[in-house]
Amino acid sequence: MQRTITSILCACAALVVLTASGAARGSLKLKTGGVMKGIIGWSVRSKKYVVTAKNLEQQVDVKDVEEIDIEKPAEFDDAVAQVAKGQGAAAIPALQKIVKEYAHLQWDKVAGRYLAEAYLADNKPKDAVRVCEAIIKEDKDAAHRGELAPAYWNALLLGSESRRKLEGCLAEAMKGEDRFARGAALIMYGDIAMKDGGETPDACKKALTDGYLRVVYLYKDDEVANRLRPEALYKAARCFDKLGNRVQLAEKMRTDLKSNYPDSPLANK
Repeated sequence: MQRTITSILCACAALVVLTASGAARGSLKLKTGGVMKGIIGWSVRSKKYVVTAKNLEQQVDVKDVEEIDIEKPAEFDDAVAQVAKGQGAAAIPALQKIVKEYAHLQWDKVAGRYLAEAYLADNKPKDAVRVCEAIIKEDKDAAHRGELAPAYWNALLLGSESRRKLEGCLAEAMKGEDRFARGAALIMYGDIAMKDGGETPDACKKALTDGYLRVVYLYKDDEVANRLRPEALYKAARCFDKLGNRVQLAEKMRTDLKSNYPDSPLANK
């Protein structure tokens, strides 16, 4: 009897450790080529994924995982839609919940991105930095690759945080293999030029050549284009507007944006 009670207590303790970061249905694609499906959790104690299927539990080391695919949180789409509509403050509770419950389970970084954007829209860059750095503390690569990185960079820039920290992140992104992160870094270089130059004609020219136009013309051929080109086209058009004598080029950027990315919120700005 004593042994049974002890076993139950140990099992409960293990469950608490596992669910501290949540668990959700999904799959792990292994580097060996196999796929493990079931309830995916994260063990805070062992720092490994835990896959539960048919009442069997297996732990999987992060270094053995090629890709993680977790079902989308129920609240995610509505929260993102609120951020896109400029109602970010209303989305903050739902996004905070996702970041907490899906730690290490794919959606924490995506939700963290929109949570940071919601804070930035509410003029709270320090809160945006805090959210991003809490995630980065657990996954240092998130500072320079993936969905979270651009929001973190914006928070650093707008919050007047250490420029050295921002530039370090961008340099890492440009060295890496993440094509999305490299393109997002180019856009950020354009943003930095505009901020540092006070949106003068010289600043606009630097932003175009160092950042925006590189994304416009180099990112046309894969799914990354849908995630980057709308912003680059919009910001390039604004730069050409400020230059005064580049009306045709500004209109070309807007036509490309509206024709190829009509669903982008930037297409109607």
